[in-house]
Amino acid sequence: MTAGSRDEAESIGRELVVSKLAACVNVIDNMNSIYFWEGKIQNDSETVLIAKTVDSLVPELIERVKSLHSYDCPCILSLPVSDGNPDFLDWIADEVNPSVD
Repeated sequence: MTAGSRDEAESIGRELVVSKLAACVNVIDNMNSIYFWEGKIQNDSETVLIAKTVDSLVPELIERVKSLHSYDCPCILSLPVSDGNPDFLDWIADEVNPSVD
C-alpha cells in the first residue's frame, strides 16, 4: 500500500495492527511515485506500508484501509507468499484475528 504522508501511513498501520487485521505493518518513507491520474502525469512523494496478514483477512483489510485512506483509489495489493520462515509465518497467523484458523 501507499499513503500520502508518514502520519497517514502510521495511522493506517496502527489501526490494522490494533484491529488484528495485520500482525505487523512496516512504514517506509520517501518513495517517489510517477503515474497518470485523471489524465495528468503525477510525480509524488509517498510512504509505503507493508502489512503482514493471512489470505483470509485480505478482503476485510482492503475495506478497512479504503475507509481510512485519503485517496479516492488507494493502492492496495496482495502478494502471495510462497515460502518463508515457518516460525515467522506462524507468528503472523497467531497475531491476527483470532477467528482465523
